[in-house]
Amino acid sequence: MSDIKIAVMGAGGRMGRELIRTVHAQHGCIVAGGVEQSGSQFLGQDVGTLAGIGEVGAKVTDDALATCASVDAILDFTKPAATVEFAGLAANARIVHVIGTTGLSADQEAAIAAAGRHATIIKAGNMSLGVNLLAAVTRRVAQALDADFDIEIVEMHHRHKVDAPSGTALMLGEAAAKGRKAVLDDVSVRARDGHTGPRRRGDIGFQSLRGGSVVGDHSVIFAGEGERVVLSHLASDRGIFARGAVKAAIWGKGRGPGVFSMADVLGI
Repeated sequence: MSDIKIAVMGAGGRMGRELIRTVHAQHGCIVAGGVEQSGSQFLGQDVGTLAGIGEVGAKVTDDALATCASVDAILDFTKPAATVEFAGLAANARIVHVIGTTGLSADQEAAIAAAGRHATIIKAGNMSLGVNLLAAVTRRVAQALDADFDIEIVEMHHRHKVDAPSGTALMLGEAAAKGRKAVLDDVSVRARDGHTGPRRRGDIGFQSLRGGSVVGDHSVIFAGEGERVVLSHLASDRGIFARGAVKAAIWGKGRGPGVFSMADVLGI
């Protein structure tokens, strides 16, 4: 099999640079490009130099269309509006689009689903192996424990994160709701303040904490009478997300169009 040519969208960001380093280190993968928004200070720089690994012969550009036309896959941990644009370009080019962007609206999700008719889209609220295993376990535990066990999801991230709850927390909430054969939007409680009254049976609660440089901590709490089951995942290195994204790109090459998850990639 020939090497997979991969471009990184949002190449100048912290996650973008991590993705560049991870692609470069992966056997069988080539860092073939990087995209930044118009006016970025990084335009014209070699993507390898930008990521601290030395020149790789590919420049940072603001021409996402040309980039998508020249690679096998794009890795995208950017912003919702940009991700929707990139999904359309990936569909036109019939390439793999790995999406780690969170905070997507229902309309944006629908646009990405439409792009999946032509692109191979792999989308997850979290790309790490551990988190996806946690989601699978969460679904099984929610299925095994009835609504006598209240479900609360607690997440903490660095002070710069702009969306809440995190995409990972929502992914875990979806897993718990599926285990209970419920629709998350019907049972989700995102905030409590003042006199809220007693907790409603069957609700799935979310709490979002922000501070410092926390990469990502997530816990799913099943609280029953006299006992609690707590499932947790603690991330201390952004590399776990980058490694998962590259694994997804490799899995997606040569696959037909559609919208897939990391559970598909991992076979769980």
